[in-house]
Amino acid sequence: MSSKKTLLILAGGLGSRYKGLKQIDGILDNGSPILEYSIFDALEAGFCKVVIIVNTLIPQSYIERLDTIAKAKGFELQWIYQEMNSIPIQGFDYLEREKPWGTAHAVLCAKYAIQDPFVMINADDFYGKEAYQLAADEIDHHHISESQFGMVAYPVSTTLSGHGAVARGICTLDSENFLIRVVEQTSIQKINDSIVYSENGENIRLDPNTLVSMNFFIFHPNLFCALEAYFYDFIESLPMPNQEFYIPSAVQRMIDENKIRVSVKASPSQWMGVTYADDKKMIKDFLISEIKNNRYPEDLWS
Repeated sequence: MSSKKTLLILAGGLGSRYKGLKQIDGILDNGSPILEYSIFDALEAGFCKVVIIVNTLIPQSYIERLDTIAKAKGFELQWIYQEMNSIPIQGFDYLEREKPWGTAHAVLCAKYAIQDPFVMINADDFYGKEAYQLAADEIDHHHISESQFGMVAYPVSTTLSGHGAVARGICTLDSENFLIRVVEQTSIQKINDSIVYSENGENIRLDPNTLVSMNFFIFHPNLFCALEAYFYDFIESLPMPNQEFYIPSAVQRMIDENKIRVSVKASPSQWMGVTYADDKKMIKDFLISEIKNNRYPEDLWS
């Protein structure tokens, strides 16, 4: 039986390495950025509501474009701005802060917009049709609950960029494929025939099939209660002006406190992303191939 499902898209990043608003940068001549392919795939999998977290740099013309698409295609669309004072903190001085508080804060901004199980993704990552269907099945079969979340993970070898190092969350699983720990490594790259990351000046090899988190989580809305408590703890720790409150760290704390388990599924889909501007050609060629194979229409919303 199909359940109500929401897609939460984090599109508030500033894209410093991409040098532009990659969240809304059209990939093909049809003008659709990656996030629209994510919406298209989620709708096919049975999702009926989309919530997008954005920053104030997103142009009104793009918001109007997607509002028009949502109305024509019959899905609910809600926009939420992530700002430093989105979650008011009494007595806190915002003057030293230049940007919002990170991905966990972005998710928390959607607290009052989401009442059903939901998938959280990055706007600039292409996750593939099968990932959304897998997530929909987890929700529809009631595997997502107050005590169990989900994650769709990808082999590290399929998530690299040919144009520089990338940051990935390396997953450690138990014998039942529940998450034990996810550790962020910020310098993963391919050198010759090996995949490595740097630690204490040494290159550590990774098995190409090591699963990594690409911020594709399947959440129950009780997540928001924990995030709110953790956010206030984060603020009370007096973070540095550039320090951020990340969703993997919050999920890890919930695991460590025995509040939840996280079931990890390996995605059968191809992941694609645009960490750097030069990555755009690769995903453009990939989408052209997908269109030729009748996986997408040439004009996504025609």
